[in-house]
Order: sequence, then structure tokens, then C-alpha cells
Amino acid sequence: MTHNIILNNQEIQHKTKRIAYQIYETFSNEDEIVIAGISNSGFIFAQKIAAQLALISDLKIKICEVEVNKQHPNLPIKTSLKPEEYTNANLVLVDDVLKSGSTLIYTIKHFLDVPIKKFKTAVLIDRNHKNYPVKADFKGLSLSTSLQEHVQVVFEEKDSYAYLS
Repeated sequence: MTHNIILNNQEIQHKTKRIAYQIYETFSNEDEIVIAGISNSGFIFAQKIAAQLALISDLKIKICEVEVNKQHPNLPIKTSLKPEEYTNANLVLVDDVLKSGSTLIYTIKHFLDVPIKKFKTAVLIDRNHKNYPVKADFKGLSLSTSLQEHVQVVFEEKDSYAYLS
């Protein structure tokens, strides 16, 4: 199986920084923000965004890990923060790749069970194959692929990349 690199480490860093600036622009009048990342790669991407936000803004940032069964996203969702910690909060839900939208929409539903002040979504790669009415407010790359192709994001300590196979 061949892998075509679609984003290298430098491009991922650049897109992460740009998304952080877009988030800051959107929430610049706020004091605090929750960055919630979907396990595993989405949470790593959320941590990278939060680190960039900390460098460019004075926002108080809470990070939240969201555990979702991606094969059965309708099963209960677990978060590292208690619901009262994100009630009436500004929240950005982060994932690495948006394909069908099922993971994102079920996770959005989970967070909407409590009142949220402002809610946005961010993804590194949007594949444009949505089966649900969900969109990414902030995205690193829009990519039209066939349904048979697979996009994988690899976050390593010294080198990150995304490839199409």
C-alpha cells in the first residue's frame, strides 16, 4: 500500500498556528476557553492548538479529552472535565480528520446537553464526505478524496505528518 504525504511536519505546524489565531480572533473578547479534543489524534491536535493559543493570547485555556467510540459514536461519551467545568463556557471541539461527521455530531450533541456560551469546531483535515449536517469552523486543509481512500494523521514527538492511502 502506498502512502502519499499530504501534510508534512512544517505544514501541520503552520496550519495549527493559523487555526490558533482564528480561534483567538473569534474568542478575543472572552476570558476563558475550553479546547476539547477527541481521543487520540484529535486530543493531540487540541493540545498543539492550546499551546499555540497560550503563546499568542492571554485567554485562560482549559483542555479536555473526549473519549468516543468511533465505530459506535452513539454510545456514552466520556470527558476529562466534569460537565459543570464546561457549562456556560466557550468551547472548541477538535478532531484530526472530518470524514462522515458522525463522530463530530455525536460529540457536539454530548456537549449541548449543558448550556454552552459559544461553540466552534476545528479539524486538521476536512475530507468533504459528510453524512451529517456538521461543518468545521476552522480547518487546516479541505481535501476531496474517494471513499476508498484513507487519511491518517501521525503525531510523533519530533515529526508529524498526514498521509493518504
